[in-house]
Amino acid sequence: MLKKIDPFIVGLILMLVSAWLFPQLGTYDGPGNLEQITDIGITLIFFFYGLKLSPQQFKSGLSNYRLHILIQLATFVLFPLLLIVFKPFINTDEQQMLWLAMFFLAALPSTVSSSVVMVVLAKGNIAGAIFNASISGLIGIVLTPLWMGLFWQVEGAAFDFSDITTSLVLQILLPVVAGLLLHHSLGGYVKKYLRALAWFDKMIILLIVYNSFSKSFTTGLFETISFIDMVLISIATIVLFALVYGIIHLFTLWFGFNREDRIAALFCGSKKSLVHGTVFSKVLFENVASQGLFLVPIMLYHSFQLIIVSFIAQRMGRQVKD
Repeated sequence: MLKKIDPFIVGLILMLVSAWLFPQLGTYDGPGNLEQITDIGITLIFFFYGLKLSPQQFKSGLSNYRLHILIQLATFVLFPLLLIVFKPFINTDEQQMLWLAMFFLAALPSTVSSSVVMVVLAKGNIAGAIFNASISGLIGIVLTPLWMGLFWQVEGAAFDFSDITTSLVLQILLPVVAGLLLHHSLGGYVKKYLRALAWFDKMIILLIVYNSFSKSFTTGLFETISFIDMVLISIATIVLFALVYGIIHLFTLWFGFNREDRIAALFCGSKKSLVHGTVFSKVLFENVASQGLFLVPIMLYHSFQLIIVSFIAQRMGRQVKD
């Protein structure tokens, strides 16, 4: 079991409470506002992300194509399909927005750091986890907006791919490429400050969460969401995780994966990235009043996956010792 509550989860809760009680900073649009600060922060997050990626890590895991295909299909196909199955049962406008928020969670890439950490704890295929968790973020830059654009247009809302593509390229793709190009000269230097960079990432995420929810509280978004709906979203995230985890487990047995590959597939394929969720929501839904709503499922999912996967990983790691 977890020995203590993750401070980051506490920080998320504090940001929500602050946005509810003091939304003024999020609505301020003068010089040095949170929009500008978080835009710069997003660029730096993905620049450092590129610096941390090692070409050798990719080469070491390229040959294990069955593992890669299973993880990426689970992340970008299985998750969305499980949500699409329920689309015909959506009737009201409120239900459609809640479904879109859940679908946004399903369309996100896998998380990087926690996936690898959990695979290490469980003594799984670390190289495969690093490769897939890293490449997932790059694939998500393309597939996540494509998935969302498909159903966002169906709902009749504006979804300008030209503006979105430009924002994604400038804020995410170019910084990653710049980091990759500078990895040889600056990668070793960055490794000395991984802990500080992790805190920097979390601080930017907390600011994005506060900024998004302050606007949502100001516009009265959550006044339209009932307590029952929040409970349903919570249950849906848990059920979604259980379904994906169980399906991936069945496929690993079917394909005859060894223990190490099965662990990498389970932990990388069932995860979703809060980092990419907060960043993508800001880019994709910057001018949408319900921007904060799209963060609710990923925040709940992130909290749940940290707790349950940590427990599973530690249990698997102890089994090896036994």
